[in-house]
Amino acid sequence: MEESEGRLSKPLAVIACIAMTLFYVAILYAPTLILRLPPPQSYKNFMIRRFICAAVCSVVSVIFCALVLPITSGETSYSFGVYGIRSDHFWQAMVFPLFLTSLMYAGSLMLKSMLLVNKWKEHRHQEGEPLLGCIKSTLLSLPGQMSSVASNVLFWRNFIVAPVTEELVFRACMIPLLLCGGFKAYNVIFLCPTFFSLAHLNHMMEIYSRHNYSLLKASLVVGLQLGYTVIFGSYASFLFIRTGNIVAPLVAHAFCNYMGLPVLFVHGKGLVSIAFVAGMVSFVWLLFPITWPDLYNENTNNCRCWQGYCSWNQ
Repeated sequence: MEESEGRLSKPLAVIACIAMTLFYVAILYAPTLILRLPPPQSYKNFMIRRFICAAVCSVVSVIFCALVLPITSGETSYSFGVYGIRSDHFWQAMVFPLFLTSLMYAGSLMLKSMLLVNKWKEHRHQEGEPLLGCIKSTLLSLPGQMSSVASNVLFWRNFIVAPVTEELVFRACMIPLLLCGGFKAYNVIFLCPTFFSLAHLNHMMEIYSRHNYSLLKASLVVGLQLGYTVIFGSYASFLFIRTGNIVAPLVAHAFCNYMGLPVLFVHGKGLVSIAFVAGMVSFVWLLFPITWPDLYNENTNNCRCWQGYCSWNQ
């Protein structure tokens, strides 16, 4: 049962979400267009500048929502809980959604496994080293590879900054606003990704100008990207509402950024397609059971308006 007091109006909730979307995009260009800072000298400096802008936007959005939402308690844990930032049920929120998301990539994971085994076989054939030796040398090389990856600015963008800031703004801030605005949970799942996809429209001009694409080709590329962001945004919103924990969409976001688009078919490798189909069937079968709100929350009754998982547990 949800409390009905202290709700927002639907227009106010939508306007607040639009404002945060525009702010998220605009602040990325603020250093050059508003602050008149000189262009960064390297791509790394360019990305670091964007990291700072995205972090500022996230903090401002959290403060803005705290002022708009009907939050009555001043307790720190309570206030952070509004955004799904919680210490309880941490492992459930990390492991279960990650496992669920990986099922969509069963074909991709099968292909990666097959390529890795083939690489080990080639290495054993050339070096005369047994399979266990190949595995050992691969494990020993991991620290160096991880150090190299951690120093790569794209690693920080794809797996840390983008997932954290986007989930904070487009899930942790917007979903409570829309739920308290009176929107049903299933409407929010499809409405919230609209704002998420609009925030990626700026990529069209970047692709058009940087890659010398025609306007039509740039539109097609961005259109495909927007379609993917809508699908992923709906899934991430579903995870956030069902679990009430920001960790769930966060790990799914980082994992999807790592895997890219799922592999459906590879010529001459039928196991990839079989794995993909089996993974998708398992994903659909487990989607609701593995995200059951009781797995992630102690109390699913007498909830506040932003706790959408309660409406699913009635």
